[in-house]
Amino acid sequence: MPTSPVKTRIPLTSFGHLITEVKRQLFGIKAPAPAELTGLRKYFNGYTLQGRRNCVLATYGILLVTATAYFIHRQDKKQAVKDCTA
Repeated sequence: MPTSPVKTRIPLTSFGHLITEVKRQLFGIKAPAPAELTGLRKYFNGYTLQGRRNCVLATYGILLVTATAYFIHRQDKKQAVKDCTA
């Protein structure tokens, strides 16, 4: 049975933590300190839970705004067609 060079046992459900741990152990890549993160990277990053949460919320927000704009535009078209036929 093959063995993993990663020493930490991480549940399969936390894939992000697994990737972070593999980067740290195999490649020597360490997460930057919070003081090193500046600008938008301070709020939208893959290293901290808050940064990941902000990325998810921004994605959902963009999808919600896009869907809302689509439905409003679609309703305006239907009203314009009704007004033309009446």
